[in-house]
Amino acid sequence: MRAKTLKRAVVAFALALPGVAIATVVAAPPAHADGCYTWKRNLYQGRSGDDVRQLQIRVAGWAGTRDIVENDGRYGPKTAAAVKRFQSAYGLKADGVAGPQTYTKLYALQDNDCTPRHFSYQELDAGCGRGGWSGGPLSATKTKANALRTMWKLEALRRDLGDKPLLVTSGFRSKDCNQQVGGASDSQHLYGTAADLVPRDSSLCDAARAARDHGFSGIYGPGYPDHGDHVHVDSRRENNSDQTSNTTVWSAPNCGIGTSGD
Repeated sequence: MRAKTLKRAVVAFALALPGVAIATVVAAPPAHADGCYTWKRNLYQGRSGDDVRQLQIRVAGWAGTRDIVENDGRYGPKTAAAVKRFQSAYGLKADGVAGPQTYTKLYALQDNDCTPRHFSYQELDAGCGRGGWSGGPLSATKTKANALRTMWKLEALRRDLGDKPLLVTSGFRSKDCNQQVGGASDSQHLYGTAADLVPRDSSLCDAARAARDHGFSGIYGPGYPDHGDHVHVDSRRENNSDQTSNTTVWSAPNCGIGTSGD
């Protein structure tokens, strides 16, 4: 007999006995993605370790306007601020301390492969239909890790847009794939740090404007050449393998967005 069925049977039997008082039965917390990652302690400013790094991956999309959350394993002010924004977005106590309530929400959002609920590796690995994470400037392992961080940023952007679907039309591209589709030679798609998006129930401009608050240092949208039908977002500031790692470039003129960010 399964544990849940046995528990119900015991309670039912006890209820049938006269004079037996039944204490309130507290349900076990819902199952979560143990196959991915489980936090063992509260995290707050001053703490460090791999558990902080794992948290930083998941709150990277709550960095705030023109900012990023470094994936360095150190719980500093930027990480605390991102956690606060995450907590506020999901109706939690916004104290910047990652504890049981914050983890429960993260568990509810993540799948066993650590991807967020609404995005998948398959979506981010366009690859011109070839699959796999090799063929770019970085190792397949690093490229896939970049794509995971990108997905968590997209999850935050999706939340900001009212949990309205975002269709990813292009993610990682190998060098051959990038050349085939006519991508720039230094495209962020080569690193797993970029995605082209088409919102289903909101406008392109809404997506481009909101992306400014979610850790994306590269945004191209309506008004930028060849971007009238999608929004491109990337994390070039975090990509230390190219020459644009410390720059922020936003251009969607038809949405009132220029390189100044306004």
